[in-house]
Amino acid sequence: MRRHRRGEDGLPHVAAAQHARQRRSGQDSEERGRWRSVLSDRRQRVLAALIEEYVARALPVGSRTLTERYQLGVSPATVRNELSVLEDEGYIAQPHTSAGRIPTDHGYRAFVDNLLETDMGNDDVRYAEVVDELRRSASELDSLLGRTSTALTRLTDCLSIVLAPSVLNLHIKQLSLVSLNPHRALVVLVTEDGQVFNRQMEFAEEVAAEDLAQVQRFLGDVFTGKTLHEIEDGLGAGMVEAFRDPLVRMALDEVLSCLQESSSSRARRLGVCSLLTKPEFSQSQALLPVMQVLEDDTVLLHILDDAAAGGAGPTVRIGRENEAEELAGVSVVANHYGRGESAGIVAVIGPTRMDYSKVIRAVRIASSALEDV
Repeated sequence: MRRHRRGEDGLPHVAAAQHARQRRSGQDSEERGRWRSVLSDRRQRVLAALIEEYVARALPVGSRTLTERYQLGVSPATVRNELSVLEDEGYIAQPHTSAGRIPTDHGYRAFVDNLLETDMGNDDVRYAEVVDELRRSASELDSLLGRTSTALTRLTDCLSIVLAPSVLNLHIKQLSLVSLNPHRALVVLVTEDGQVFNRQMEFAEEVAAEDLAQVQRFLGDVFTGKTLHEIEDGLGAGMVEAFRDPLVRMALDEVLSCLQESSSSRARRLGVCSLLTKPEFSQSQALLPVMQVLEDDTVLLHILDDAAAGGAGPTVRIGRENEAEELAGVSVVANHYGRGESAGIVAVIGPTRMDYSKVIRAVRIASSALEDV
């Protein structure tokens, strides 16, 4: 059963999320200033080194490891003292008395906020090359979305999700009715951004190809250049009289159904197998709650829309910062692409022990590749 948190004011899931988004930007800025004032430069370096080591090896980190592998410029005793302070402040934790430390969600948040404030504009040539290759090899948005999701999974070794722009707000560029046989036809829709949707329709009685072509011309003249919302508004304004012909009416219903189904099936997901290789999800039962949340496109859209609501650039939700309790063990890095109501979302989901620098760069580059398509 999915469990989504209610807001502080008892608001339902969706309303609580909208209410929370209005407060988040200022709270995030306050949090960044707070941790930077609490942590000295040396303490920040120790925390960053511990996180880097833990991300690489997935093992608790001790002071000796940090001293030997990272040029911190201080003695092991000083590092031990700094680790003790970081633990007291809630940035790291010690899972066992004899073990080293691991980062907490609070520690990851401090690290990521510092990362986002640094200049990440000089992205690696490798990522730029990936973007160029994506744009050269994909002439349609459908193909580009799929290739982008594949590239994100390859670059981050995590679960990647690419949400297409909502078809409800896109203009129809082309509408075709293709006769397959006298009892069956294919509805094909192409939107202004290059998305292609199709749906089969069946006839109880034989329909001649010439009659189908006539219906195509009529519907094409009426709907080309309009959005689904505009089509529905037009129908409500008195256009119903034009659709008394049963074949026209049937084709219209199929066109509307095709658009509506496409609007609720927008996600390209790849990389579940990559997550299963992580120590945190070595047993599939640990990943099951995450997948149960993500399998529902409506829930997924809401979660990612909230995760990407931080404004310009990628937004990071770490562990229990995610709305759905099932996502408490993962981080979500998400970014919008496109503009207005037709914007899509690029996201990467992985364990909180992810390489945030690499993932943030990959999400930023992927959204840039899709921005002007």
